[in-house]
Amino acid sequence: MSEKKPINILAVFGTRPDAVKMAPVVQDLRKFPDKVALSVAVSGQHREMLDQVLDVFDIKPDFDLQIMREKQSLASITCRCLEGLEKVFEEVNPKMVLAQGDTTTTFAASLAAFYHKIPFGHVEAGLRTDNKYNPFPEEMNRRLTTVLGDLHFAPTEMARRNLLKDGIPDEKIYVTGNTVIDALLTVAKKQYKFDDSEIENAFDKGSRVILVTAHRRENWGEPIQSICEAIATIVKRHPDVKVVFPVHKNPIVREVVYPALEGVNRVYLTEPPDYVPFVHMMKRSYLILTDSGGVQEEAPSLGKPVLILRETTERPEAVEAGSARLIGTKKKDIVAEVESLLASRTQYDRMSEVKSPFGDGSAARRIREAIFEYFKI
Repeated sequence: MSEKKPINILAVFGTRPDAVKMAPVVQDLRKFPDKVALSVAVSGQHREMLDQVLDVFDIKPDFDLQIMREKQSLASITCRCLEGLEKVFEEVNPKMVLAQGDTTTTFAASLAAFYHKIPFGHVEAGLRTDNKYNPFPEEMNRRLTTVLGDLHFAPTEMARRNLLKDGIPDEKIYVTGNTVIDALLTVAKKQYKFDDSEIENAFDKGSRVILVTAHRRENWGEPIQSICEAIATIVKRHPDVKVVFPVHKNPIVREVVYPALEGVNRVYLTEPPDYVPFVHMMKRSYLILTDSGGVQEEAPSLGKPVLILRETTERPEAVEAGSARLIGTKKKDIVAEVESLLASRTQYDRMSEVKSPFGDGSAARRIREAIFEYFKI
């Protein structure tokens, strides 16, 4: 009797957060070459930032769709992903496609899998804001991916309930924790020193450092301007506070941030760091201001209070647990919330000591076990 051939599985991702969250799954599945023949396809939706993460986790893509174009539209990203994956499917003949989260690459991968009647596994399934246009286009990307999915890997019990509410059968949902915690804990435990001496000095022990990230579409323009004005006010009022702000490469973000904050004392504007230094920026910061979904998940595992620069969040678990607050983008609200944490050690400790609701570092193993169960291997 001949042995079973390994099952062909294709993992697809495009952005840096995608790569960080899929890396533990890729690494875990590759421990079982007798059961899984894993291929990796990247869309290149975030070209430079994606490559950084691939290097960190030693992932060499088998296929690169190279979809990036200057000032590309969402429609063009979707079309080029679909066309590129068509060719990849012909070569790999996958029995399952995996993608994570809510990017346009993920939605396109689920749609391509549907067109070919290939089962689709959705990592980080079930996040919701219940607002069609906020965040845009992520909310509809993940909802449409849910409709097309076959296995739904929910990071939390709340995400599972969202999927059940959408009509997904319970037996197709697996609560796994979030794979971002698997990746984070691996990187955070290593010693690290910043190559940039100015940044290293910014994190000296005599200062409280606020780490800021802001780049989402719904915050372009006036909201980011308001965020910058709040930052300038905070550092002016608090001589022991420094701000480290890695500025997204999108020119729409940069044309607001640099005129507003370049040259402001104790504000350090940096290029977007690689994944490893960014983890250590979070680890060494005092608190974090962000509109990033991934940072909302990561920071609580490092004991860092998070103030969310958005009107909605698809990750309310951190807010409910008390490790994060949803504060919007108005200058007066940002200043008030930051100053309340700077002034009250009790408030700060209450937020920083909350156990992370997003996982224990074993999500990738649970996802792999669910896939093996699906294929009975």
